[in-house]
Order: sequence, then C-alpha cells, then structure tokens
Amino acid sequence: MILSKLLGLFSNDLAIDLGTANTLVYAKGKGIVCDEPSVVVMRIDTKKIIAVGIEAKRMLGKTPANIITIRPMKDGVIADFNAAGEMLKYFIKKAHNRKSFVAPRVIIGVPSAITLVEQRAVKEAAEASGAREVYLIQEPMAAAVGVGLPINEPYGNMIVDIGGGTTDVAVISMDGIVYSRAVKVGGDKMDEKIIAFVKEKYNFMIGDRTAEQIKIEIGSAYKMSNEERTIDVNGRDLISGIPKTVTIREDEIRETLSEPVGIIVSTIKVALENTPPELASDIVDNGIVLAGGGALLRGIDLLIKEETRLPVVVPEHPLTAVVMGVGKMLEDLGLLRRVAVT
Repeated sequence: MILSKLLGLFSNDLAIDLGTANTLVYAKGKGIVCDEPSVVVMRIDTKKIIAVGIEAKRMLGKTPANIITIRPMKDGVIADFNAAGEMLKYFIKKAHNRKSFVAPRVIIGVPSAITLVEQRAVKEAAEASGAREVYLIQEPMAAAVGVGLPINEPYGNMIVDIGGGTTDVAVISMDGIVYSRAVKVGGDKMDEKIIAFVKEKYNFMIGDRTAEQIKIEIGSAYKMSNEERTIDVNGRDLISGIPKTVTIREDEIRETLSEPVGIIVSTIKVALENTPPELASDIVDNGIVLAGGGALLRGIDLLIKEETRLPVVVPEHPLTAVVMGVGKMLEDLGLLRRVAVT
C-alpha cells in the first residue's frame, strides 16, 4: 500500500490510444503529452531503430534499400510485435521526458473485435516497453467516456469510432457494450482508394502521404455546395516516368471514397437493426456520436444523418476522444475496473 502511494506521487501512469495511423499518450495530471504517427524506421541488417513517430513519417517512401519503414499496427492491432514494442518504449520515454522512471501503469485502447491472441500481444508489447501493469479498454467505450457520454446511465448511447484501420460501432448502456460491430475500414482504406484512383485515371503514382493530404484537403462524403475544391499534387507519370503535377477535383475523390464510406454507413445500419428497442428509442433522442479521425471527413455526419434519419453529433475534438476517455480512467480507477477488458 505504501509502495503504491509512493508510486502514485510520481504520476507516471499513462493512457495510450495505440492507433493504426497515430499513437496518442495521456499522462496522469498532465493531459496529452504525445501525438505522433504510428511509424517506425529500422535498418534491415542490424534491426536498429533509426526513427519513430513524426521523424519516421517524414521518411516514408524516401528510404534506401537497407532501411525499411514499418507501420507496426494494422487494422487496429499489432502486426509487427518487435516494432510495436520499440514504438511503445519510445513513446513512454518521451511522455516522461527522461530516460529512467518508475515503471508506469498503462491503459491502452483496443478495437472491440480484438481477439484473445491480439489482446495478449498488446499486453506483452506494453510490458516489454516497461509497464508494470497493463489494462485494455475497448475503444468505443473509451471514446464514449472521452466525449462525455453518460455511459453509466440506463440509456442507449451509440458511438461510431472511425480510426485509421478500423471503424468501431457500439451501443453502450450502464457501463457495458450492449452491441458492437467492427469493420476493417477506416482512414487507411480511404488513402488506398485514392492512390488506386489516381493511378487508374491519370496514370500517375502518388505515395501514402500525398493520398492522406488529398483526403484531408478536398475529401468529402457528401456534396456540401456547388463549388468543388481542387488540389494540385506532385507524383510520377507512369508512362514517361518523369515527375509531374496533376489537378484533382473534390467530386472525383468523393466518388472514390463512396465505397469505404458506404461500408461504414452499412455497419451503422446493421448496429441499429440489432439494438434492443428500448435502447433504440434512446438513440432516436440522443443521436449518433462520431469519434476518430474519420469523423473529420467533410460531410460524413450529413450523409449518416440522411441515411439513418437520426441526429448525428461530431464532438469538438474527435481525434482525441479515445485517449481522453482512457485518460479519465487513470483518474477514476473504479470506472477502469468496471469497463476494462478481462
């Protein structure tokens, strides 16, 4: 007990949103202390880590043959165990701003459809990076807490967390997930569709970073006005092999994104169909809450509203919903014990 109190004085406990695209770290008493891409750059021969996070993302598509860029997370779960462990170690050290520290308690947000094997991989990676205790929280639950939904009340709350690798749809009531459905469609799938479209229509090759830039700047799920935005992008002409610039229109990207966005909308509809009637009536009143980076796609709230005929709410900071929710559990261990994945 004395040791536990002493450890608490150091406020080393961390909450982590270990995302496919980005990793966010919340330190107890400090708030969000780290928000960086989930990317690792490593030498192939020596397995030495060269860069992690923002610095590593700058190197995407620009490394020589003996250096590889790894994204340790795929579809919301660990795809490369060693790289994930090194990435976690880097983020934990950065969060504490020093090299030596008391081993922290760590809470990590994970997809609702995570398997037992995948749960064990996340826990082991966190323990290998220096955590003394590891708790896992389902991301929809964490997002609901992060945006301030009354999850402990006997009311139905629907949260849709659109991340980089997965979209999680859940109906929550009385500290529990009544129904959840996850699909492996998110921001990454949208980027892949943009790359494929540009290649097919323009015989033009762009990289992941450019595709993401296109999505952020002119991507949309719903026609908002008659003024269609455009963007000039640089890449390589596949016929001549020479670098050049092409202009891409918003309506082209909206059509390109219609498939992944359609899957997300269909998943929401299936969840609504499987929601108990009493909770469904609450959702009619409370609406659907969007979280995750995908919630920032222009017009996606209007499309979901049109398709479901329900109110749709986008919180002020959807990107940080999961990490803020997990962070609140650092302050409320009673809530943590009630909602942690066992």
